[in-house]
Amino acid sequence: MAIIIVTGSVGTGKTTYARSFAKKKNYTYIDVNKIIDAHKKRVDAKYNRGDKCYDVNTDKLNKILITRIKEAKKNKESLVIDSHLSHYLPKRYVDKCIVMRCFDLKKLRRRLQKRNYSKRKIDENLEAEIMESCLQDAIAFGHKVKIVDTEKTKR
Repeated sequence: MAIIIVTGSVGTGKTTYARSFAKKKNYTYIDVNKIIDAHKKRVDAKYNRGDKCYDVNTDKLNKILITRIKEAKKNKESLVIDSHLSHYLPKRYVDKCIVMRCFDLKKLRRRLQKRNYSKRKIDENLEAEIMESCLQDAIAFGHKVKIVDTEKTKR
């Protein structure tokens, strides 16, 4: 039984990797975006019109995820939790944190442009990747980190 979180900047390949990893290992895949959609009020999700996304209270989101993790452990179920917010989970609930990186910023820009993101949102996400925001946060939270470079993947 294992609890694996997959995090990284937007567009780095988290979902592709997490789904493939979960299928390969026969683990249950958890899409945190679906949890946020299902529990908008419980996680104080407020729509940010400028970024065209929801701002979420990560403490409240963590409570929901921790409940799911405890349930999985009780049932001896392994999970792969996919989200750029997953690294905010306390380390005691997580066995491994996989941080997706795309070191080729031109490739990452193209991925974000394909999603029709605004220039501002693209620039913010590129800056997050340059500053290694998810990686640094995961390390600060004490997670056992593995870095996966996705720049060579076709997308």
